[in-house]
Amino acid sequence: MVEHRQYNTSDFDRNLVLEQRTQFVAGKIWEYLKATDPMAKTIVFCDDQDHAERMRQELVKLIPAAAGNRRYVMRITGDDNEGKAQLSYFIDNDEPYPVIATTSKLLTTGVDAKTCKLIVLDQSIKSMTEFKQIIGRGTRIREDYQKLYFTIMDFKGATRLFADPEFDGDPVVIYEPKPGDPVIPPEPVDPPGVAEPKPPPFVPNTTDGGDTDPGGTEGGQGRTKYVIADAEVKLAVERSQSLDADGKLVTEDFRSLLKDDMKKPLRQQFGTLTDFLRRWNAAERKQAMIDELTEHDVPLEILRQAVANGSELDVFDLVAYIAFDQPPLTRRERVNRVKKRDVFGQYGEQARAVLEALLDKYADHGVQDLEDPKVLELPPFDQLGSRTHIRRSIFGGAEQYAQAVQALEQALYDTPELKTA
Repeated sequence: MVEHRQYNTSDFDRNLVLEQRTQFVAGKIWEYLKATDPMAKTIVFCDDQDHAERMRQELVKLIPAAAGNRRYVMRITGDDNEGKAQLSYFIDNDEPYPVIATTSKLLTTGVDAKTCKLIVLDQSIKSMTEFKQIIGRGTRIREDYQKLYFTIMDFKGATRLFADPEFDGDPVVIYEPKPGDPVIPPEPVDPPGVAEPKPPPFVPNTTDGGDTDPGGTEGGQGRTKYVIADAEVKLAVERSQSLDADGKLVTEDFRSLLKDDMKKPLRQQFGTLTDFLRRWNAAERKQAMIDELTEHDVPLEILRQAVANGSELDVFDLVAYIAFDQPPLTRRERVNRVKKRDVFGQYGEQARAVLEALLDKYADHGVQDLEDPKVLELPPFDQLGSRTHIRRSIFGGAEQYAQAVQALEQALYDTPELKTA
């Protein structure tokens, strides 16, 4: 019996194994290699040794060349002597095989693979040091081997660390074995000035086939791993990004459930853009429209991830953009447009202060805060008095306050530039 709780990305392949997910990831890897360079050196980082073996098996099933050459895909992990024996060949620039190495911890720290062109992250990574060490496997340029760039395929959100202020480039120290040196570094190599707490001594966990790779530990003893073979897996979000000439991360394109599978249902639900605008503006509470989307299984949070700045968009702009191809405005842009117009002129000083603060709440969180009466109990409203005082004394009553909020919403969503033809 699978434990009844909400599972997320960090559970995959550690606590919960979805066999179709492993097949899906392997399919995406081979799809990319087949379209670019089937002989491109590739490292697939997995969560543990069991995961690395399952990934190896799925890749072997997919790749025709692997059927005739068992060295095409190798698992290189701490408990696999055959795989470890292939490590020196994998990092040798002049050796074509192995082409693909599936691993968990063995290749994260220090081992230099100069001609590696594809890094696949199917591992939950939280440490900035570990992230920099992993991507360091691909950042070496070798023009003599036509290695001018590398690609990262991320299936568990690790590349979010690119946006972390602590990310200041690739690891400075890279282990390059000399003749006679071991190909596996005796100690994890941290960038200068970075010292992370050493993990406790590793005790193998027979429940999940714990990872004994150098520098790696598993998440405690007695962890139960559920394996499910028939759970359907499909793509939720796909986004392509690249670094421009200035090193800035640029989103090139995106494909998502909404753009493809969800666009048609949304149009069936709302009709034309004109119909959508009419219904949105006519709704006394926009939250009712959001609830309707939820009831129709529209995955709003997933859709936000599919858009480069989706977290900054209101539900209104999210739907208008994806369902009707309309250029979106961020919540902050909508607020700035309202502030430039004299929409608060009829109100007194305190009422204007309340409405200004509501606009700021909208910019931060969306229309839900405008319509939630409890928002008046939060800072900075609490400085003006109680919720009852604000509605009765400042606006003249609850009905007048509600009318002011509706007028504010009307000003926010006044978008004559939208193409409704």
